[in-house]
Amino acid sequence: MWPDQRILDLLGIDLPILQAPMAGAGLADLAVAVAEAGGLGSLPCALLRPDQVRTEVSIFRQRSSRPINLNFFCHRPAEPDPTREAAWRMRLDPYYRELGLDLNAPVPASDRAPFDDTFCALVEELRPDVVSFHFGLPERHLLDRVRATGAKILSSATTVDEALWLEAAGCHAIIAQGYEAGGHRGMFLTDDITTQIGTVSLVPQVVDAVRVPVIAAGGIADGRGIAAAFMLGAAAVQIGTAYLFCPEATIAGPHRQALASVAARETALTNVFTGRPARGIVNRVMREVGPISPVAPAFPRAGGALAPLRAATEPSGSAEFMSLWSGQSAGLGRAMPAGELTRQLAHEALALIDRRVAS
Repeated sequence: MWPDQRILDLLGIDLPILQAPMAGAGLADLAVAVAEAGGLGSLPCALLRPDQVRTEVSIFRQRSSRPINLNFFCHRPAEPDPTREAAWRMRLDPYYRELGLDLNAPVPASDRAPFDDTFCALVEELRPDVVSFHFGLPERHLLDRVRATGAKILSSATTVDEALWLEAAGCHAIIAQGYEAGGHRGMFLTDDITTQIGTVSLVPQVVDAVRVPVIAAGGIADGRGIAAAFMLGAAAVQIGTAYLFCPEATIAGPHRQALASVAARETALTNVFTGRPARGIVNRVMREVGPISPVAPAFPRAGGALAPLRAATEPSGSAEFMSLWSGQSAGLGRAMPAGELTRQLAHEALALIDRRVAS
């Protein structure tokens, strides 16, 4: 028995393990594997068109009757800033010259879509069991429509103030995202990264501040981390980086190789790939341009000018111009199918929790 059953009862799952909805890193295959093992499978929708979301949910439901979580971003799209974007291109000019690329050629637009009326209508159509958000919550009228579908609503908090804000807005549970977590920080009440604290400090403070269940995230990659999260008062964990080692993950080959190398020991928060702080393995462009660059355009517009650099180097196996999202515990990663990993994580954690109770 798990020491806290609230998330299991709330979400209708067997294991208190949520697969982090990592945009670009997993689709229905990963979500199905985790769900069938007893955890909560998640589908990241920020990089998908509505028709793609519909297709992936259909695949999931053909293969599983378990709950599914659809995740969306809630950022406000940045207004074009030609001056800043021109400065950003000039900052990247040496790399364009090195690779023989035309700095003035058109670049692809960033494609991270925020939750809007179209996505809300999709939620009303598909009726997922869980809807989670990153970067806060959508506008009240959209959130009310999501709530009316009966979906349980989750969102990420990186500070106690954000957790209190989310609880007041009606979240059923809160994901406490520690500083160790890979990918984008869910911060939304501030853009000051000095406010970001580690999971061990954040989780108990959020647990003490709110009444709803708390899900610990950040640096959790094995049973020890899960057991520790429960000792801190969490009712479940959300795990991301550990699932990137699974064959169901859809990450590029150079990213997978970097995760398994000694390079994964060095991660940092950077804004050079998207314009918002996100944790990844340090590579050349992070080291030389950032990791935090004041010139990078606001989220998500920074990524467009980097796309040609990645396109020119990735085919040769280079990871120097691509985002290598990873948390600080990649060294604990294990290459195994996602369902097997989910069950193994639960087994390890319960053994430690039972040992503590017995003592």
